Amino acid sequence: MKAFLINVKNCVGCHDCQIGCKDEHCGNDWGEYAAPQPEVGQFWCKVNQYERGHKPHVKVSYVPTMCNHCGNAPCMAVAKDGAVYRREDGLVLIDPAKAKGQRQIVDACPYHAVYWNEELNIPQKCTGCAHLLDGDEPIKVPRCVDNCHVDVILFGEEEELGLDGTEEVLHPEYGTKPRVFYRGLPKKFIAGTVFDPAEDEIVEGATVTAIGEAGTYFATTDSWGDFWLRDLPDADWTVTIEAGGKKKTIQTSTVSEDKGLGDIALV
Repeated sequence: MKAFLINVKNCVGCHDCQIGCKDEHCGNDWGEYAAPQPEVGQFWCKVNQYERGHKPHVKVSYVPTMCNHCGNAPCMAVAKDGAVYRREDGLVLIDPAKAKGQRQIVDACPYHAVYWNEELNIPQKCTGCAHLLDGDEPIKVPRCVDNCHVDVILFGEEEELGLDGTEEVLHPEYGTKPRVFYRGLPKKFIAGTVFDPAEDEIVEGATVTAIGEAGTYFATTDSWGDFWLRDLPDADWTVTIEAGGKKKTIQTSTVSEDKGLGDIALV
């Protein structure tokens, strides 16, 4: 069964995958595979950008997304007359002719990966470039994969992708059994810069501990006085900073966002 593997940590936000998808599908009619994608309003492959933290402790993450070609696809469940079907290789496709007028297919997707083409009166989405897989062209992978110059997006038989069980899927709580797997999805962080106001200097080597119901995490301030508590669960935290007999305690939370605490005076 075909699957995608996306290594988010290597994504540089170049949008080459998104551009390749547009180039492959805008203005091109692939018959039973897909009608032409509109030039605007649809992103069958979309790079979402997340700006996280607070100045000056900020990270930017890029997460490529597309149809998850779910093993338990909600769009298939609501489609009439076999308008949405699963191929033997696992790709989930929308038949452009049978799907005409079936807007419920768009509404059924919890990932918002199915779009409505107002002009053609049909739902549309990523096909995994099935026309390339089945065709005579030398490209035998989706255009998003072929266009990615840093090998962030891989595609192939699931057993050949090197999955080791640490991968994640988007919104596992949906129960849709996605076939797009991720490594390195952004996790929450707490960061700050520790300084000694009496010495008017940053504090290097301070011990930073975050304690909460989700566990205990440690960091040490670097030569710039910065610390980064990474890969944190969504939780409330008590952060304790200690160095040279001085101690500072801060209450904070990563339930809704990453936290950049700015400059922290150790007194």
